[in-house]
Amino acid sequence: MENPPSQDDTTLPPEAQPAAASVAEDTAQPEAPVDPLTAMQAEMERWRDLAYRSQAELDNFRKRVAREQQETRSYANADLLRSLIPILDTFAMGMDAARAESEKSIVFMGMSMVQKQMEDFLREMGVQEVEAQGKAFDPNLHEAVSQEASADVAEGTVLRVMRRGYKLKDRLLRAANVVVSSGATKAEG
Repeated sequence: MENPPSQDDTTLPPEAQPAAASVAEDTAQPEAPVDPLTAMQAEMERWRDLAYRSQAELDNFRKRVAREQQETRSYANADLLRSLIPILDTFAMGMDAARAESEKSIVFMGMSMVQKQMEDFLREMGVQEVEAQGKAFDPNLHEAVSQEASADVAEGTVLRVMRRGYKLKDRLLRAANVVVSSGATKAEG
């Protein structure tokens, strides 16, 4: 029996011998040496890019912190103002009672001055009353407590304000409680 040729055997046909030699030479050659200057420049570019990215991240962080601090200052009094709103409601009822008695009474005149001071204070704080009367119902600003039929007012329009609503700048402190028109009834139509 014949033994199969071993890898060390040089019994390869002549056309295969040069190819085998070139494969051995390719694998035996070390990689070309890298230019140290090129390697340093590449490393420098990598660190420069990292520095620019870090600087940009730091700038974005500073801007975000400044924006959050400004927002905190702008809305810091929201809880205090929200607690003040029921007091304003009670004060408005007192004003209505004093007006019914006499608009020339000293009590009414004194309450009017206090009301003016409170309105000025709220305006300085950035508080605004939510407009509702005669406006289209907006569930983001209004809370419907009931609906009433009305031949004069279009469906979805606020007929009456039951409790005033307030906003602090662009944030809602309390929604306005309103009565909304359901339009004309079928018998009226």
